[in-house]
Amino acid sequence: MRYLIAVLAVPLLLVGWLLIQQLGRRFARENPELGPYREEGGGCGKSCGCKGSSCQRREK
Repeated sequence: MRYLIAVLAVPLLLVGWLLIQQLGRRFARENPELGPYREEGGGCGKSCGCKGSSCQRREK
């Protein structure tokens, strides 16, 4: 029974996450004054000095 729950839960969670991302993109498209939609994990991150699209230095 636990196996069946896991087999059903994992794809449902994935589909739910994809729907949430789609809602975020739609919201950003309908509200351009708030800036572009930023994908999670996109860009350099929080711990480096970003200039444009490349990470110039990493802070430790």
